[in-house]
Amino acid sequence: MYDQNTISKAIHTKWAGKTVHFVKETDSTNNWAKDLSRQGAPHGTLAAAEFQSAGKGRLGRAWKAPEGSSVMMSLLLRPSFEPAYASMLTLVMGLSVAQAVESLDIQTSIKWPNDVVVSRKKICGILTEMGLENGKIREVIIGVGINVNTESFPEELADKATSLRLETGKKYDRNQVAGLVMGKFETNYERFVRTCDLSLLLEDYNRLLANREQPVRILDKNQPFEGIALGVNEKGELLVQTETEGVRPVRAGEVSVRGLYSYV
Repeated sequence: MYDQNTISKAIHTKWAGKTVHFVKETDSTNNWAKDLSRQGAPHGTLAAAEFQSAGKGRLGRAWKAPEGSSVMMSLLLRPSFEPAYASMLTLVMGLSVAQAVESLDIQTSIKWPNDVVVSRKKICGILTEMGLENGKIREVIIGVGINVNTESFPEELADKATSLRLETGKKYDRNQVAGLVMGKFETNYERFVRTCDLSLLLEDYNRLLANREQPVRILDKNQPFEGIALGVNEKGELLVQTETEGVRPVRAGEVSVRGLYSYV
């Protein structure tokens, strides 16, 4: 079973995912979480669905998954910090998902900023959206899609995407996966809000960074360049050692990073 009751029972936190809303189908759990926010849902509310008809990823990409295969959920946050810090929450969630997968004894890493990868293929997508009111954060919604028991991918994705099941041959309890992510996120979020940066999470994040000390290509539409990724700084920027300009900090957003020889 995978429903409101079973997900709730698997979450052992103080506030992250303490209230679970579940439907069989919605257009996008992020859109649904925004509706819940407008209805006054509290900080830590989780919206989960079995199927999304219009799931979305970064840079406007679609996110689709067969019914029964994935964890698709969006977490509603009501932070009191300034809007400028909210984008780093994407990295906080990426770290949390990677740690959750690692706790299942699966070797995992993060392709900066927030792609969780196993065997150099993506298993998770994260989309963070923010609503403002009078210059303050009204809500932050973090959508998470994790390929858990997916058995195959379309040909165009097969070299870039994988699932926990494809990697290990085992079927996983999606309730447990959701619960593990909420537990890791609660711990990491509470560290983050103490400083409003990644300084207390840097060691954990950089340990899991797939790009670290690897040649990367920064796909900046204005000025693409190559270098060696050194790690992230407390602002969540990727530090890239270049041959001619020294170390350049790269901000997440419209910029994509690729390994020089592969997706990671």
